[in-house]
Order: sequence, then C-alpha cells, then structure tokens
Amino acid sequence: MTPYRLLALFTLGATLPLAAQQIQISKENKTIAISTSADASALADTAIVTIGFHSFGKDQDGTYADATRTSNAIATALSTAGLPKDAIQSVQQSLSPIEPNGDENKARYAQGIRFEFSQSWHVTVPADQAANVLHLAITSGANDSGDIQWQLKSDDALQAEAAGKALEHARQIAESMAQGLGTKLGGLIYASNQTPARGIFGNLGFGNVMLNTENAMSAAMGGRIVNLKPLAISPERITKSATVYAVFAIQ
Repeated sequence: MTPYRLLALFTLGATLPLAAQQIQISKENKTIAISTSADASALADTAIVTIGFHSFGKDQDGTYADATRTSNAIATALSTAGLPKDAIQSVQQSLSPIEPNGDENKARYAQGIRFEFSQSWHVTVPADQAANVLHLAITSGANDSGDIQWQLKSDDALQAEAAGKALEHARQIAESMAQGLGTKLGGLIYASNQTPARGIFGNLGFGNVMLNTENAMSAAMGGRIVNLKPLAISPERITKSATVYAVFAIQ
C-alpha cells in the first residue's frame, strides 16, 4: 500500500505549517489532514531516436568528402521515408585530427589515418515507428545509432490521473479515520499537489508520420531492398507521480 501520513487535529488554537501557508485549527474547525502519493502510467507515444555515424580518413579533404556522402545518404533516406524536416534535429557534427597517442588510434595512425568525422541527429517519430527509423538510418550508413528517449506528447492528462488517484486515496483514508472517531467526514477544505518538473524535451508534437521504409530502403541501397527486418523494439512505460496534501472537515 502507498505509504501515507495521518493526522487528526483537534487542538484549540494550534497551527499547521505548510510551505508558505498556515491552517488554523480549533474546536469550531475540526479537520483531518492526509498526505499521500499515487502513480499513473501509460505507454510512451513518442520516440526520440538518436542516429549518427563515425568515419575516418587519411586527409582532411577526403575525410570530409566521404562524410558528406554518408550524411546526405542518411538524410535522403529519412526524407524519402516521409519524415518532415522539423522531426529531424542536428545534435553535433565534428571534423578533427585524431590523437596519435590514444590507445584506440595507435593502429589507425600506423595505417596513415589522420582525421575523424562524427555527426548525429535526434529524430522524433511516433513510438511505433522507432524501430523503422533506426533500421533505415543504420542501413543507410548511420553506424553510431541506437539510443531512444521515450516521451509522451502531452503528459498533463497522466499527471492529472496520478493526482486524482492520490486525492481519492486521501479521501478514503480520511473517511476511515472519521468512522473510527465516531463522526462523519465533511467536505474538502484544502488541497495541494506537488508535481515533478517536466523532462528536458517537454511536450513534443508531430504530425501523422507513416514511414515509407520500403521506398527509402530502395533509394538508399541503390534500388536493392535488403531482406532485413527492423529490431524488435517496444515503447517504454511512462510513470507520473503526484503527492497530495488534503485537509477535510469532520462533523
């Protein structure tokens, strides 16, 4: 059972502090105060898929030329699949000389490799399209991909559901206490809801996106459709919590 705190308040002239507010308690204002929490959950309906690639070359111009071909192949595949431009956000792109003394680069440096390039994007799609967009990107050259952040387009309803459950739980506890005290529960006279801050992406919106992966795969692979199925990926369950402090009158 969700942990809760029960307070029966009858003291003449007592005060109950709560943040910047105070509630006056007296014989004329008998109350029961309850603090309780509840959760509500739903499957994510939005996926933010990280796609990108990493490449190496012997000189700056050649490394950059190869990278532009890979970059544009990935972008073309996503566009051919029907993704809107505002669903794709660039995260980073970098062309730099490799460090000759690094353990990972010693073998490359011995082979004449001197430069490295990396680029990545965040692609926002409906949750059920995450596997398809990841599959499409990887088969188009995105060799550094896979992280997925699961979100809800709007979490307000889920947050409200959690708060409603917490308040109902508080009412049930208060009714049980009132019965034990030989009295009846009155109306709700005060309530507060403490909710966690939103994630860094906030509410994410997108239109009706249906990826045409077959056409995109054909274009990306020179007209050949690779007989590979996307990875088996399932949306994450998003949970919102609410803590409610409620004060009820008793008769």
